Amino acid sequence: MAMDTMKTAVGWHVELEFKEDDQHTKAAAMVRLPDGSAVRAHGRASRHRTDSNQPRIGEEIAGARALNELAEQLLTKAHGEIDEASGRTSQPIHM
Repeated sequence: MAMDTMKTAVGWHVELEFKEDDQHTKAAAMVRLPDGSAVRAHGRASRHRTDSNQPRIGEEIAGARALNELAEQLLTKAHGEIDEASGRTSQPIHM
């Protein structure tokens, strides 16, 4: 199927929030799915004491880790739904 013939059926919005101090950044990620459920994940980053204070870098690292965890949770959720619908154990889904 050509990409230009595909229709958008649904959109997801991912929210990222950050909490920071001088050496730590925490990220919280959440996606609300069309069925009303939400998947949440967290990521952390720590600045070494000899590194310069660059909050944006901490946000990128913590955010990436939270999104990676979110992706893993979504794959696990999808895998469980495949098994439930098929009545059997399916092959693991890998990134």
